[in-house]
Amino acid sequence: MAPRISRRTILTAGASAAGLSLPGVAAYADDRATTSVRFTLNARVLDGGEQVTSITLRTSRLGPIDPAGLTTDTFSVHAKAVSPFPVAPDDIIFGEYDLDRTVTAVRLDHRGDIVLELSHGEGQSGGGTLGYLAGAGRNVMLDLVYTLTQHAPIPLRNDRTITIDNFVQDPRLSDPEVDAFSSHISGSGMKYRLHSRTASHALRHKKRPLIVWLHGGGEGASLPNDYYDNETTLRANRGALGFATPQAQRIFDGAYVLAPQSTSYWMEDGPRFAPLIHEIISDVTRRHHIDRNRIYVAGCSNGGYMSLKMTTVYSTLFAASVPICGVVASLPPGGAPLIPDSDLARISTPTWLVTSRDDPTVDPQANTVHAHDLIPGSLMTLYDHVVRDGHQFNGHWSWIYVARNDPSISGTHIWQWMAARHRH
Repeated sequence: MAPRISRRTILTAGASAAGLSLPGVAAYADDRATTSVRFTLNARVLDGGEQVTSITLRTSRLGPIDPAGLTTDTFSVHAKAVSPFPVAPDDIIFGEYDLDRTVTAVRLDHRGDIVLELSHGEGQSGGGTLGYLAGAGRNVMLDLVYTLTQHAPIPLRNDRTITIDNFVQDPRLSDPEVDAFSSHISGSGMKYRLHSRTASHALRHKKRPLIVWLHGGGEGASLPNDYYDNETTLRANRGALGFATPQAQRIFDGAYVLAPQSTSYWMEDGPRFAPLIHEIISDVTRRHHIDRNRIYVAGCSNGGYMSLKMTTVYSTLFAASVPICGVVASLPPGGAPLIPDSDLARISTPTWLVTSRDDPTVDPQANTVHAHDLIPGSLMTLYDHVVRDGHQFNGHWSWIYVARNDPSISGTHIWQWMAARHRH
């Protein structure tokens, strides 16, 4: 096995090499010969995954900067993103890049630090934080090395200027939505993330719901080098993050959001994973002020299968279930179904299924529509395509709609429907 290269090693090495000297430009830095500034990559999870959207330079200590003297040409940004470990000769990784990022705006934040806004958006390459290993079917955190170059002095309000001689990249991304989830490991060794909003005075002594998000196949573990990060579950899409937004938190009365990470992928052995997920739910419920009558489960693709599986194994645990583009048919075709028709017909948990007709990965008719026909009283939203803000996504990505509370029936949206369900 090839030795694993840590993110911290690459980041530190790349950042320390990103120096600068501007001949002929007067430098001022509290009479020191060298001005070194740390910078942080700021990321945000878009519907299509996480991207680096801006950079914060810790310049407030250098003096009162005059923002009027900063332009998009003051700095240039080069970005390199590579796999965190050697890729097998028979595999390929999507998402790596080595290019210049476009600076679209420069501003000072409330601390006086310089913020470089970067061009980003759905379908735009060269800003992502994840790479996808095609052969392994897994997302991994890319090692990101950003190199900053200063092209003009930074003006201070006291008529002096600053030239930065050395830029040092912080090893961790800053993504407030992701960072709001704490990281844990269960007694059985399964990693998970937990979002617990600071309760308002009104909610402080009130039991709150628990929403369990089960990720897709690309966010599991079980790579040859034991890659298991407890991060891709939150960074690959907005599935879990959507339930932690202020809008969702208002609808769900300040719900906890739980995101377990499979040690491989749920469909590999659903009957084995079910009690491991249940163990985490039981532990979180015991440790926190949770309403046991309002525990909800939702998941996409592999997680759509697992959310259905959980309701067949634990028929009275959940108040509602939202399987998204889930799998119930046999894989590969011709074998035994992953969830037998008899099990689907016995599901008593209120269920709302979601998928898109143009899903190229999971046949909507053989899976979602079939399950809807068998699950008593189930609801279903069947989209023609997955389109958001004018951008058309892969038809498999129908979880985007649930993460934005888009599905509705007779005027009731899916989050409000979930929140109104209570276990009897």
